[in-house]
Amino acid sequence: MSEHSTEASSLFPTYARFPLALVKGEGSWLWDDQGNKYLDFMCGLAVTNLGHAPEQVKQALVRQLDELWHVSNLFHIPGQEAAAKLLTEHSCADAVFFCNSGAEANEAAIKLARRYHQQVLNNGRHEIITFTQSFHGRTLATLTATGQDKVKEGFQPLPAGFKTVPMHDEAALEAAIGPQTAAIMLETIQAEGGVLPVDPAFMHRVAKLCEAHGLLLIVDEIQTGLGRTGKLFSYEHYGIEPDIFTLAKGLGSGFPVGAMLAKKPLVAAFGPGSHGSTFGGTPLAMAAVKATIETMLSEGVVDQAADAGQYLLARLREQLTDNPFVREIRGRGLIVGIECDGAVGDLVAAARERGLLVVTAGPQVIRLLPNLRVSRDEIDQAVDILVGLLAEQTVTTRGSKA
Repeated sequence: MSEHSTEASSLFPTYARFPLALVKGEGSWLWDDQGNKYLDFMCGLAVTNLGHAPEQVKQALVRQLDELWHVSNLFHIPGQEAAAKLLTEHSCADAVFFCNSGAEANEAAIKLARRYHQQVLNNGRHEIITFTQSFHGRTLATLTATGQDKVKEGFQPLPAGFKTVPMHDEAALEAAIGPQTAAIMLETIQAEGGVLPVDPAFMHRVAKLCEAHGLLLIVDEIQTGLGRTGKLFSYEHYGIEPDIFTLAKGLGSGFPVGAMLAKKPLVAAFGPGSHGSTFGGTPLAMAAVKATIETMLSEGVVDQAADAGQYLLARLREQLTDNPFVREIRGRGLIVGIECDGAVGDLVAAARERGLLVVTAGPQVIRLLPNLRVSRDEIDQAVDILVGLLAEQTVTTRGSKA
């Protein structure tokens, strides 16, 4: 336990923090201020996709630190053009807006959808349909869009203009579409909601409803983008093209940056003065983004993630199929959830004591988010720890029932 954990803090207590102070990272490994070493299967919640302190990104930031840190978006910033070109050349998008976080990216997506309908199409539409168990951020608009009541407590009144329906309920979705509906917004995998992948047939139905009713399809790729699922962007698994999609987390390898991407017809909705961000797309952030994407592309990192994800899922299913405490193992690429027959908070803490960092996705799901260059040996180490803990949990559960 960190020696600082019991000291009085000047911070708001908004996080239920683990009793660790992490001070060093390299690849798949972290060290705390007591010298203890941990295998990181959290990646800062899907942020350090290239591992900790990737050399290519570090060198790009060092070079930029010697040149220019910040100016203003009132000037042309060459790094923004270079990073945006990389993103549009490898996606269905035609334009990029850079910001600082996933919540800001989703906020920009909501604003763009409304402004496109109101200022370009002149139809006055403004409502956004989202889904239960979703998570889209913690600004007032994005927490309203989120389909989990726990994030909304104490923040009423919430902004109008959002409807939430059950995932995979086609009848409820069709009933929610009305004359004011502007867009449907969803994640391809509800990561915070329990690592719940969207069924391909339902995704295609959503896309067809958007086309039929003149709605925009917004895909939240904050946690699933940048190779996490074994594709550069997770919408590629479904054979669809969103009108708008959002990125953050893995986009800058730990440097704070977000992005909202959209197709060409929507560009007209965001003219000068319509939206902005003081720190969005700084030279430093763009150096991190460009180096991150170039590394992923040049080193085949996305394919590595797909292979590692198949191996991780196979190992878990092989070892845990007969464990009665494990209900389901699901995911895609290197975002994996182990749903259990009870709360998993104690198991996450026990894994930490054995040198493995994992996180929950709801009270009964262990979420695994290793970096995309994780080795098979590191996967084996993590699986062995989890299998041992879950075997002990089974013995404990049986004993308590006896």
